[in-house]
Amino acid sequence: MINFRYHVVSMTAVFLALAIGLVVGTAALNGPAADALEDNVNALRKNNSQLRDQVTGLRDQANREEQFVTEAAPIMLNGKLTNRRLLLLVLPSGRDQVDGLEAMLKTAGAKTVGTVELTDKFFNPDNSVELLDLENKAEPASVPTTAIPLNSEGVESSSALLAAVLLDRTPAVPAADRSAVLAAYSKLGYLTVAGTVSGPAEAVVIVSGSPYTDSQAAGKNAAVKTTAVQFDHAGVAIVGGVLGGEGNLMIEVRDDATLAKTISTVDNAETVQGQVAAALALHEQFSDNKAGHYGVGTNASALLPQQQK
Repeated sequence: MINFRYHVVSMTAVFLALAIGLVVGTAALNGPAADALEDNVNALRKNNSQLRDQVTGLRDQANREEQFVTEAAPIMLNGKLTNRRLLLLVLPSGRDQVDGLEAMLKTAGAKTVGTVELTDKFFNPDNSVELLDLENKAEPASVPTTAIPLNSEGVESSSALLAAVLLDRTPAVPAADRSAVLAAYSKLGYLTVAGTVSGPAEAVVIVSGSPYTDSQAAGKNAAVKTTAVQFDHAGVAIVGGVLGGEGNLMIEVRDDATLAKTISTVDNAETVQGQVAAALALHEQFSDNKAGHYGVGTNASALLPQQQK
């Protein structure tokens, strides 16, 4: 008769045999399996190291290219914008591009008459009525009524008024009127002026960045485009911006068949290359009365304007 003790001994023997099998099997496979695993790990380490080296190399190459353009800029831009009077109109998202653009424009010989920064409040659709009322009150007699659109859109009327006092026109707007208009908008938080505006400009550089993405993005981005249109109507205009985002001003201009013929765009204004392109695009506007679209985006015609021989 098979008793309980027999069962215990039998089960113990089975588990002991399994344990011995596992040990023997592991010992038999441990060498090849471990070696293969170690080879895979070493290969991954090597690939990772190579990728790191490639990234470092590309970063160094980009830095060297930037340095090359920086050093070549005085030669490329020499005399291109000598004594040209320019206004920098800065959108809320464009502040990071201002210093680089201004430096390159000055390298080309331009004179910045002033830097005006429009605030988020200026483009908020909720402020349309207040902007319209402000334009009516701030408009000086030196600005003819024909310079201001007859409508009920505050950002359009206000943009037209600002363009009228900041850009060249005949007869000229007196300095006191220009200062008064800027002060009125500044007092209510619609804009800020970096230093002073020394006089009217021949052209405006609209410095933009990424588009609005909040719940009122559609209205705000449309208002940004409206401002660009009014400054374009008043004089020479280019947009120095960046790529990406629905409602991006630079892309909106390029996609508009009418605006694309009058407003030049640069889609990499955050880089030295783009800043050089902006200066050359302005030169092209002045010398050839031609708008161009430059940068690295798919809808750019070239990296830089083609130099006339």
